[in-house]
Amino acid sequence: MNAIVPGLSERADWQAAPVADLVAYIVKRFHERHRVQLPELIRLSRKVEHLHEPDPDCPVGLTEMLEGLQQALESHMLKEEQVLFPMFVQGMGTLARGPVAVMRFEHQEQDGAINDIRRLTHELSLPAGACNSWRALYGGLKTFMEDLAQHIHLENEVLFLNASNAAEGAHHGRV
Repeated sequence: MNAIVPGLSERADWQAAPVADLVAYIVKRFHERHRVQLPELIRLSRKVEHLHEPDPDCPVGLTEMLEGLQQALESHMLKEEQVLFPMFVQGMGTLARGPVAVMRFEHQEQDGAINDIRRLTHELSLPAGACNSWRALYGGLKTFMEDLAQHIHLENEVLFLNASNAAEGAHHGRV
């Protein structure tokens, strides 16, 4: 199987997938999952910060970072779901250049937030004797960050290009 990113999906080639299928996959696999992941990560982070704040390894400020990321990501995903993705599905990808540029910029901001989380957590390095909540938090962060990286890659490198190309082909009488 030639997945674009290892573990991305069972689909062998998203490059050849209809735009509507790819949009549906992204919403189901990533948007819905991020909406479950982040509240739990915030809950765990709040607990770890509360219980272990005196510990020099405690990621003080992580809860605030995650809350900011959650707000930004929710706004981002809503713009995709309510504006950009419907444009793509309706074959209007060439008209979406501006919104795509905004989404790419926001993806860079999300990458920056993940880098900040990595720095704050010392690359998710658990201290000796870390409690179960701390372990669950870092395990959940690892999964979330991998999911977000796959999500961004699939949109930037496949969806945005395919939607634009499909619209261009339709504009020139090819589909």
